[in-house]
Amino acid sequence: MGLMGDRTRLWETRRLVEAPGDGSDQELTSYGAVAAATAEAGDTADLELETARRKAAESGDPAALSMLGALLLRRGDLDGAERHLRAATADGDRSAANNLGVLLHQRGYGDEAAGWWRIAAVAGSSAAAHALGRYHRERGDEPAAEYWLRQSAESGHALGAYALADLLEHRTDVGAERWFRAAAERGHREAAYRLARILDGRAPRARKTTLGPGGVETSVRELRAAAADGRDGAAAREAEQWYRQAAARGHRRAALHLGTLLEGRGETQEAARWYLTSAKDGESRAACALGFLLRDAGDGESAAVWWRRAAQDGDGNAANALGALHADRGEAGEAERWYRQALDHGDVNGAYNLGLLCAEQGRTAQAEQWYRRAAYAGHREAANALAVLLLQHGDAAGAEPWFSKAAEAGSVDAAFNLGILYAGRDEERMAVQWYERAATAGHTEAALQVAMALLRDGDEEGAERHLRVAVRGGSAEAAFRLGALLDRDDDTRDECEEWYGRAARQGHRRAQVRLGMLVAERGDVVEAAHWYRQAAEAGSRNGAFNLGLLLAREGSEPEAAVWWARAADAGHGRAALRLALLAARRGDLTEGRHWCESAVRLGPPEVAERAARLRDALQQELTA
Repeated sequence: MGLMGDRTRLWETRRLVEAPGDGSDQELTSYGAVAAATAEAGDTADLELETARRKAAESGDPAALSMLGALLLRRGDLDGAERHLRAATADGDRSAANNLGVLLHQRGYGDEAAGWWRIAAVAGSSAAAHALGRYHRERGDEPAAEYWLRQSAESGHALGAYALADLLEHRTDVGAERWFRAAAERGHREAAYRLARILDGRAPRARKTTLGPGGVETSVRELRAAAADGRDGAAAREAEQWYRQAAARGHRRAALHLGTLLEGRGETQEAARWYLTSAKDGESRAACALGFLLRDAGDGESAAVWWRRAAQDGDGNAANALGALHADRGEAGEAERWYRQALDHGDVNGAYNLGLLCAEQGRTAQAEQWYRRAAYAGHREAANALAVLLLQHGDAAGAEPWFSKAAEAGSVDAAFNLGILYAGRDEERMAVQWYERAATAGHTEAALQVAMALLRDGDEEGAERHLRVAVRGGSAEAAFRLGALLDRDDDTRDECEEWYGRAARQGHRRAQVRLGMLVAERGDVVEAAHWYRQAAEAGSRNGAFNLGLLLAREGSEPEAAVWWARAADAGHGRAALRLALLAARRGDLTEGRHWCESAVRLGPPEVAERAARLRDALQQELTA
């Protein structure tokens, strides 16, 4: 038989030695590595097959010799295999030439193995072309590697397509995607995963995420952040399909990424199943992610089990999560132990969390040390925390550069704090610049500060825009100020009441008073009294005064006097004047004069003037 014999039969022979995967998440590292496990000695079917092949070999048929050599190679009998494979290659069997290359490579004779692979590759063996391409790549000859890998890939060999894609991606060649796809379509799970990563990186998101080496996030923290951003579009949908294909074939990292994608869509039950699958296969990040899902579902004990498993495998994020769990329970010693372990695993958040723990315990010197360690390692929130600590100790000059470093690294809180720092120095322009930067990133209080600056400048339109941003962030003050801004126009009165109501329900006293005034205007005395009372009981002197007015109009002057007294004691001049008038009508001139004195002192001017006239009249009555 010549070298260009029956392709179908030879390919079936080749499959006994080389399979498209090696059972791991990594690409094959040896050329044409033996993929199948050695058959058990008691396997009757294999014994019969070997007997039949030996009989065939006695006839000298090169195809039978090649198949027998492949079987022996698969079982680890290198000596027996080599004899039969060399006999088959002598008669031009290309499959035997390829397998002989595999055998020689296993024995450490790489150059001789390459010679046989070249013979088989020239004869049309795509598996040999793949092995030869890998051989050249390992030796740094990329042009030769690409030539042979391309030969293998274009012949439909999945491993060749994958190896070519890997080479092209290493060179940032866009052609890599085509060959990852070709390999994935032929069932190569690592290619399916790598293709999914390319597509996933292309999917539109709310913001960019930072990926680790090779486009893989370095911790589940980044994975969950990316999931929270959401992915959409055709690229995201196709990425999910390839993740599923790879995960279904046992690819643990694909299962992890599929889990984060599903979690980002809120499909937590299916996400948990994939995390579990990945975690059981040894992926510590999946165990960590599963722990977070369980914690979010209220099962802290089960979460701790998975976090502990991930932390023991070196996952710093899981160790930090365990530390936080113990800190929440008041177990500071255990929390510190896990934070230190996170740091030992290279997670700088461990140092930051140690700083937080020490700060909570009043150990400010140690807190500063840990914050500095994390900050010098590039942890932006640690830099912000360090700056806050320095500022609290009166070291504004030392705090400012750390606030700046944190803000430039993307800390929204640090940008806001820089605004506060500059505002404290009356450097309004610089303060507003940093507030605007924080507001753009969604900081609620910063948006409120920008709105107030714009109101001072008379820019009501810009102020309204920022107030609405702050309201979406839950700011009661912003809701009140937005209501006050809209309160100036009858056309927006209904919306104004809506914002007052939102702030009032959050306990904002001034909003409660304004809302009471609005509902009182339309005659709803009961609701008005409710909001005035809410404000008064929370300490609002205006609320107490208005509640007194309402009660007095309803004929409850004794109760009104109680609330006016509370308001007057809190510095409300009008309430003091009302009490003075009540006392005068009752004939209690001494008490009336007392409240007049309070009203004169408290003002405002028109109230003080009226109170002074009443005081003088009462004094005349007392001395008459």
